[in-house]
Amino acid sequence: MSALPDVNQANFVSEVLQSSQPVLVDFWAPWCGPCRMLAPVVEKVAGQYSGRAKFVKLNTDENPSLAGEYQVSGIPCLILFKGGQPVDRIVGYVPQNVIETALSKHVA
Repeated sequence: MSALPDVNQANFVSEVLQSSQPVLVDFWAPWCGPCRMLAPVVEKVAGQYSGRAKFVKLNTDENPSLAGEYQVSGIPCLILFKGGQPVDRIVGYVPQNVIETALSKHVA
């Protein structure tokens, strides 16, 4: 199971949109193989950005309205939120350096 906290419809605004730190949301589903492959990569990056950014997971099966609201049509989908707005998006399985490059543009 993932070490990243889960967010859902009930706490998305407080945990993601109102966060003072940038937040990387991992949109995933339990049946998605690439999602399971990406999870440890995201957790490793989360460790590197500890204290500078927040990392959370969102189950798209359990929160379809949030997935729809942010036009998540393919998973895994990583969306970086900053100041309550999506500022970057990565779709599909990617190597660790791709995630780090995206984060480095937005996280001090």
